[in-house]
Amino acid sequence: MDGFLNRNFLLDTPAAQRLYHEYAENMPIVDYHCHINPQEIWEDRRFENITQLWLGGDHYKWRLMRANGIDEHFITGDADDREKFQKFAEALPRAIGNPMVHWCHLELKNYFGYEGFLTGETAQEVWDLCCEKLKNDPTLSARGLIRQSNVAMIGTTDDPCSDLRWHEKLAADESFPVKVLPSFRPDPALNIHKPGFAQYIATLSETTGRRLETVTDVCDALSERIAFFDAHGCRAADHGLDYLVCRPVDVETATAALRKALDGQPLTTEEIEGYQTALLLHCAREYAKRGWVMQLHFSCMRNPNSRMMETLGPDTGFDCIAVTDNCAAAHRLMDILYREDNLPKTVLYSLNPADNAWIDSLIGAFQGTETAGKIQHGSAWWFNDHKAGMTEQMVSLANMSILGNFIGMLTDSRSLLSYARHEYFRRILCSLLGGWMESGEYPADFALVGGLVQDICYNNAKRYFNL
Repeated sequence: MDGFLNRNFLLDTPAAQRLYHEYAENMPIVDYHCHINPQEIWEDRRFENITQLWLGGDHYKWRLMRANGIDEHFITGDADDREKFQKFAEALPRAIGNPMVHWCHLELKNYFGYEGFLTGETAQEVWDLCCEKLKNDPTLSARGLIRQSNVAMIGTTDDPCSDLRWHEKLAADESFPVKVLPSFRPDPALNIHKPGFAQYIATLSETTGRRLETVTDVCDALSERIAFFDAHGCRAADHGLDYLVCRPVDVETATAALRKALDGQPLTTEEIEGYQTALLLHCAREYAKRGWVMQLHFSCMRNPNSRMMETLGPDTGFDCIAVTDNCAAAHRLMDILYREDNLPKTVLYSLNPADNAWIDSLIGAFQGTETAGKIQHGSAWWFNDHKAGMTEQMVSLANMSILGNFIGMLTDSRSLLSYARHEYFRRILCSLLGGWMESGEYPADFALVGGLVQDICYNNAKRYFNL
């Protein structure tokens, strides 16, 4: 045994070790989809303790603590930060096989120099070390963490009504060379069936100065906001859908559904999907016009625990994988746009790993000459971003498409320490490709395979997002 998290962690062949250390390790990061608050980057936020960095909004950690029977008081409640950290430290060692063990210790090692193992017994030692460094080390501010992580670009996730003031400030700040670009996230305008829809349409109306009485009005308002985002350097949009929809209806039918929703009347599934399809198609056409990337996230069951939804609200760690048929809607949606020459660069992310094969076969039906790998199978997402999930996603993509055109990893995180997940991904990538070299399934040409590694780690995303 070589020890926990050693230099060759996850690199189980000599070829994998060489690929990682010579080709992957020092490549810049394009974190094209995350939930970092741009205000924190502009203000160069400093953190008082590791709890603020780790537990402030990390659903992964919250779920792990709940699975260990920890009271919500120590998770999202008003317990002292030190108490919360203690409870997490007591739970973490029991999570053997969970990527959280690896992520947390990569973060402690890379940013704080800690090479031990976090447990309930070592919690005070780790707490003291992290607090001291956070207080005295100038490189552990928001900007410092980003710089030392070798990040070239951050794609935040932004509401269409945002004024993007923090992005403006960051773009004008020559002392901070990292690109912090907004991403357009119009979910509230599409979620006609969810609470708060009418209020959101009122906010969109106020933001654009338009009366939004028809679906055409809403589409025009979104077009105006897309143009605004484009002027602020936006390269991508993101849609978080429970499941993919494609139910084309005429303007009158979609408008009738809109008016019912604004009046607080219940909607049928057909009305919901018809309205959503109208907006999704409209937005996709706008993205294609500007060369943006359209990201579609689906197969997520939101808030199945109704009691905790009522207590804590959404986005608090109670979502799960949904089993839905997205293939039929995906191909219909893409076919409509392809026939019009309006299909933008598209990334498909399913929360259900059972969808890997159909995604990889479907993307081959709609590729284009605009760029290699125009239609992408997105990185293993959320409940799948562990060793097995990442490997399964990349093997499926390699088997049915071109792995060398893959745009690689993203953090999808609210934590400034999550760039360690790129290292985790890169080690798994090099292990996979190195294994194929060692077994004779691919030539032992390090210049060739190393070039593929560097493309997947950085170059492909840089090209794909026009950076």
